[in-house]
Amino acid sequence: MAEPVNSKRVEFSKGFQNKFILSVQKKTSLGANDLARLVGVHRRTVTDWRREKFLITFGALRKLCKRAGLSMPSNIKIKDQFWYISKGAKKGGRSLIRKYGRVPVDPEYRKEKWRQWWERVGRFDPNSIPNVSLPFRNPKPSSELAEFFGIMMGDGGMTSRQISITLHHIDDLEYCHYVVKLIEKLFKVIPSVTHVSSKSINKIEVSRTGLVTYLHSLGIVIGNKIKQQLDIPRWIKIDPNFTKACVRGLIDTDGCVFTNRYKVNNKQYSYKKIDFASASAPLRESMISILRDLGMTPSVNGIHVRLNSRPDVERYFKIIGSHNPKHLKRYKAVI
Repeated sequence: MAEPVNSKRVEFSKGFQNKFILSVQKKTSLGANDLARLVGVHRRTVTDWRREKFLITFGALRKLCKRAGLSMPSNIKIKDQFWYISKGAKKGGRSLIRKYGRVPVDPEYRKEKWRQWWERVGRFDPNSIPNVSLPFRNPKPSSELAEFFGIMMGDGGMTSRQISITLHHIDDLEYCHYVVKLIEKLFKVIPSVTHVSSKSINKIEVSRTGLVTYLHSLGIVIGNKIKQQLDIPRWIKIDPNFTKACVRGLIDTDGCVFTNRYKVNNKQYSYKKIDFASASAPLRESMISILRDLGMTPSVNGIHVRLNSRPDVERYFKIIGSHNPKHLKRYKAVI
């Protein structure tokens, strides 16, 4: 069955997708939220289109042109919806080979083989692995554990039996390796990493009921983080080094570094900003308080906490820093 044309992607020449989105906003006086509602996507998707992180869909392009009264751009290429998969797969494969010396076994194949073993042997054996409490290490409070808590509060989640962290399979691939090593160092367990290509993610998981109980006792919530309005635990807040490490983990996962560009009297200005977004009010308040205590002046807009000035961004990277190569590259990139 042929792919619907509206789902296809549109490739502009470098810099022209950004100019197109800005011209639509100028013509319509619509912000990112309004454009997102118009084309039926999340606000962050519009922001990513404007930053040229992802290609805009053909259907969205047509709707924006119609609303702004613009002609369809002529110098564009139409690509299939998942045109980037082969390119990303090659990069991911090379990274896996560099790390492991080979491409690991397909996780779905491994799970199927385990199910076959369980049905044939495992469920009849009272001494099989599912009946054994698997070992792990209980680390003492430290900056590394506080950073892990920040990562979990950002892109992590916890059920009664398992912890998981979800990261973008391309943008956060290097950071994924860092998180895996951090888990191994803290808890002395080797997490599984599953590539879910349909969602463009890598999922890091550790299944240990005892580990879940331990982390919950220190303040990580089980279940929906937003419904429970999670916040930074007190043991982290009372130690300045733990606090900075936790903020680093939060912004490395739920934050972004971007370049703001604007014109005054026909002169172009641009500088870096840091944005952190969370639907948990207590967590936002804690982030604001911590950044202020560290000498920065964050602004607030809805669920967003932002560092807007160049001195604040420089101070953030000087005293807190980042372990996410994606953020470091964007910060160091020449404007």
